Amino acid sequence: MAVLMENIKVKGKTTASVEKVLTPQAQKFLAALHERFNGRREELMSMRAERQKSINEGHLPEFLPETQDIRDSEWQVGPSAIDLRDRRVEITGPVERKMMINALNSGAKVFMADFEDALSPTWENVIEGQINCMDAVRKTLSFQSPEGKSYQLNESIATLVIRPRGWHLLEEHFEIEGKPCSASLFDFGLYFFHNAEELIKNGSGPYFYLPKMESHLEARLWNEVFVYSQNYLKIPHGIIRATVLIETILAAFEMEEILYELREHAAALNAGRWDYIFSLIKKTHQHKEFVLPDRAQVTMAVPFMRAYAQLLVKTCHKRGAHAIGGMAAFIPSRKDAEVNAQAFSKVTEDKTREAGDGFDGTWVAHPDLVPIARAVFDDALGDRMNQKHNLRADFETTAEELLNTKIDGAEVTRQGVINNIDVGLQYIESWLRGIGAAGIHNLMEDAATAEISRAQLWQWISTETKLDTGEPVTEKMYLDLKKNQLAKLAVAPGNRFSDAEKILDDLVLNKEFADFLTIPAYQFLKQN
Repeated sequence: MAVLMENIKVKGKTTASVEKVLTPQAQKFLAALHERFNGRREELMSMRAERQKSINEGHLPEFLPETQDIRDSEWQVGPSAIDLRDRRVEITGPVERKMMINALNSGAKVFMADFEDALSPTWENVIEGQINCMDAVRKTLSFQSPEGKSYQLNESIATLVIRPRGWHLLEEHFEIEGKPCSASLFDFGLYFFHNAEELIKNGSGPYFYLPKMESHLEARLWNEVFVYSQNYLKIPHGIIRATVLIETILAAFEMEEILYELREHAAALNAGRWDYIFSLIKKTHQHKEFVLPDRAQVTMAVPFMRAYAQLLVKTCHKRGAHAIGGMAAFIPSRKDAEVNAQAFSKVTEDKTREAGDGFDGTWVAHPDLVPIARAVFDDALGDRMNQKHNLRADFETTAEELLNTKIDGAEVTRQGVINNIDVGLQYIESWLRGIGAAGIHNLMEDAATAEISRAQLWQWISTETKLDTGEPVTEKMYLDLKKNQLAKLAVAPGNRFSDAEKILDDLVLNKEFADFLTIPAYQFLKQN
């Protein structure tokens, strides 16, 4: 039975943009998605909790014996969409108007417009993000700065791919039959409803990056959403293309199964490195043997990250999908050429490793990094559009290697504790002011890196991890260092460090490990 319009409630402020995005027809589509798929989404979230309980009890992740036949059988994902065949450099950023224009004009092959970790999900940001995407699809996106500078799209722009919020999040400003709408269905549904036909007319299609999945069953639900949505608008099956971020430790053990569930719509897997590190901390937080050192020491060169990255390439190429590498988060300095030179060298080293591993492309966070990453992949690819021919027959891995967190010379330092407190406070404060992609110490920090920061603080305190000096990390140490950091941070009018401190304290000092910082923080966000 269809949901009645009187049972749909828009709780966010009504504006001209809201009326343009949330038309009666769009609301009916969202209600149809909610009615058919929200119950299953809730079941899958309960399954996540049960799986976490099992890991807490000592049942560590493993390759699933019940899906061995999928891993052993012969199958391929669908052919690449024409404008997703060459993905050598991809740029990411929030769905903010000026940043979208700069990203689409950057020379990258793909722009991932982010409703998730790089967006603070205020009602205004979410709705204006949909407006900006609609304008980008129609090539009418423009911006006039307060200083009078004009921004508009070039003739040739990057292929647009949208990242909706994860299955675990809700859009509490839009209710259906008394329940908040899934944020995933809200973001996906509005973009798909308003733009799918226009994209097809322009020779492209509705393309998505899918975040935070923990199992192939969650991928199956996405596939069911895609099939239903294509039928709803009467457009061809398979026109949707999905790239899945492998950014949880559980998904790493189910890469093939995830591609299999989405095979009609699958385009690629991406090595979401920062969330992956956070996920490993989160899932193994009850086990002291998985305690990680300072974040700066957890590079792509350490054993468990090397195994993960190479397995992703092998899995993708075995099944005909693209393998997309991780984020280069550096923001170039306008004042310090030496800082830039050192950072650009590290970016080149990182991207050279990825290209050598067989990745077909990579991610950057700033337009100035596009030519650096592109030069590396141009050299590796030559006249090819990808490296799918590289099947990585030389590489095999085991569950033990994916979980091997031993790092030579690893240590936790006082500065590492300070850095995590600093990033946690600064990012959460920025997020509460509606800014989800924050430049901190020449790095583009988003929710994923803030999650690592607060998760490590919780982990170090709860396990009484010792610093390189022999001193244990304690609650008192955290509180003292936090007080010092707050004293150093700007106290400009309108800042929200008081709320950020409350949120960080609750995440770090709570006896129970919270799954995501954005869920409790969202309640503070809605108050403003």
